[in-house]
This record gives sequence, C-alpha cells and structure tokens, in this order.
Amino acid sequence: MTIQPVRLIRLTDKTERRPVYAVWELTLRCNLKCNHCGSRAGEQRSGELTTEEAFHLIDELAELGVRELAVIGGEAYLRRDWLEIIERICSYGIRPVLQTGGYGLSEKVIVRAKSSGLAAIGVSVDGTSEIHDKIRGVNGAHYSALQAIRWAKKHGLAATANTQIHSRNWRQLPEILLELADAGIEAWQLQLTVAMGNAVENSQLLLQPYFLDELFPILAKLFEECDKRGIEFQAGNNIGYFGPYEHLWRGPTRMSDHYDGCQAGINGIGIEADGTIKGCPSLATSRYTEGNVKRRRLKDIWTDRKNFQLNRVEKPSLWGFCKSCYYSSVCRGGCVWTSDSLLGRPGNNPYCHHRVLALKAQNIREKIVKVHDAQQSSFGVGLFQIVEEAWDD
Repeated sequence: MTIQPVRLIRLTDKTERRPVYAVWELTLRCNLKCNHCGSRAGEQRSGELTTEEAFHLIDELAELGVRELAVIGGEAYLRRDWLEIIERICSYGIRPVLQTGGYGLSEKVIVRAKSSGLAAIGVSVDGTSEIHDKIRGVNGAHYSALQAIRWAKKHGLAATANTQIHSRNWRQLPEILLELADAGIEAWQLQLTVAMGNAVENSQLLLQPYFLDELFPILAKLFEECDKRGIEFQAGNNIGYFGPYEHLWRGPTRMSDHYDGCQAGINGIGIEADGTIKGCPSLATSRYTEGNVKRRRLKDIWTDRKNFQLNRVEKPSLWGFCKSCYYSSVCRGGCVWTSDSLLGRPGNNPYCHHRVLALKAQNIREKIVKVHDAQQSSFGVGLFQIVEEAWDD
C-alpha cells in the first residue's frame, strides 16, 4: 500500500510558500525519559496554550492553507483537551496525525481518538525490546508501542512507525522491521539521532558520519524489504544526500527523486506548546524563534519578510565541504536541524552519503568530537567539531 499524503508538495505550494504541513507540540509533558530527547520533555511548559488559544491557532493554520497537522509532545494525549483539539482540526478538513511513544495509550483512548477524527498514529520504536526500553527509560515501553500500533490498525487508523537510528540500534534495523511489519504498520520513517538536548549528554548514541558507508546499504535492503511487504519506506530529512541509493526513498512527498533542500519556513512550520513559532519544530528555540501567536497573528509571523530567513534567502551560507559541493545549489547543506545542532550553524553537514564516499576515495573519514554539552533548556544545543583522520586507521 502506498500512502499518498495530503502534504504532497506541489509546485504552487513552493512558489507561494504555503505551510502544507505543521507539527504542533501540544504539551511538553511526557511519561517517558528518553536518552535522546531533543526537547527534554517531561514537565509541561510554562504558559502552554489554553483551549481557547489552541482553537484560535487552528483557525489561523487553516487560513494559511495547512493540509496536515501532526500533534506531538511530550505526549500530546496527556493534554486533557487533546481530543477537542483533534475535532477542531478536522472541522477544517485538515488531516490530524498523532506522533507518540505509545506508553500508556490505551485501546479505549485510541477508539475515542478515531471517533474524534484522528486519521493516523505514528509510534516511535527505537529498537527491539531491551534496547528500546533502555533508550526510552521505562520498562514496558516497547510492548506498549507495538500494542498501540496493533490497536490503531484494529480500529481503522493508519498505523505508522518512526525510528531514530543511533549507535545501539543500527544493526538491529532488520529485526525492528520484522516486529513492525508483524504489528501491521503501513509506513516506516527513519532518521538519524541528532545532537540536541539529552542526546548531547548521551553523545555515545550519535553515529559517526563515516558509519553511513555501512548504514546506507542496509537501508537500501530495508527499502526493498518494505516494498515487498507493502510498507512505505520514508527517509527522514537527515537521511541523504545524492548517494547511490537516493533515488529509492525520495519521491512520495516530493516533486523529484532527490533531496531538494530543507523546507522549514517554506512548506513546513513548527509550533511549541506555548505558542512559539519556528520553521521546523526541532530547530533550536534560542536561535530560530520567529514569533509567538499569543502576541502576533500567525499570518503576520509567516508573511513577515524578516522571518524564516534560514531558507527564504536565495543563497544559503554554506561552508566546509558543502561550500564547494557539486550539489550545493539544490541540497543547500541538507537538514539544518542536524548541522546547526551539531556545529553551531547550518551549511556544513557531515552526515551526507555523497560526502562520505567522496572523502573515502581520498582515504579520509570524518568523526565528530564533543566540545561542550547543551544548555539544560528544551531544544538546547551543545557544540561538536569535525576531525579528519585516515579512513584505514
């Protein structure tokens, strides 16, 4: 089964800079303790939007032309009015999706969510049982995640899974796929764990860039296995770029068969629980806040020419390997969240398959070394540096 998402980006969406999809952190409250959590979820934010403010935000998102809205946390379903919010989203014909860890998500709640208009549930699964529970910090988290997928499937919701690839699970990916296929997923999104928040303190989880040389052939085989099973393989924005397998996983949500640059502030928008607006929900709040809907209309924030300069400028500020790369005008340095969180500014991304292979041909490999830890705030970033060494060391 191939899912044709409503967030399929059309040419007019690009030219008109329409936020086709939005990701909204309903609350920062969470019942898991994930070692890699970029937002350091746990307790709710100060000043989270009231129900009335949330409804008004939905009205404004509809006005801007949003077609798909993913609600996240923390854990979105820990917010008492989350089903009312889902109903409001549906009233505009916007497709609502829940992204969740699945812990404590009962069958009863899933049934109520379906009745409220929820279209799909995406569940995070980051390893087989032992690894997943250790990474998520709660025993039984793995069982709950798979059970949430089964219940969603049982009650007619589109059931998908998300997996962060890190040092403890990348060799387990084929086993993870078997578990997810057995649970009944329709799509599987994978992305690399990024150096943000808790993942900076637990930096041993981060893959070294040169690991892509081994990882990407595995991903190519997983793509083929997903295709055989009727599961849509969805490569996250930091799975790239322009390597020999790029054509496999780019396509369903894009206009081309290759990565065409970060869409933060172009076709995507992120919202924090207190109304803070960013081009991408994962970007560092300290550097990429564009405004707050409590103080300014969303349309005014979105159309302000001074905002979202990260991707709205004609030529991005590239440096390092990316500056002279043949693909720079299209790729624009790859996933900004990944490079900015790692190196303190965007425009130079060592997590690039083309780059890894090009350097390998020169007997060079890059590794990342932590310089300092992240701030203890939500979406806090530290700093790493790139060190070159001989590939055959």
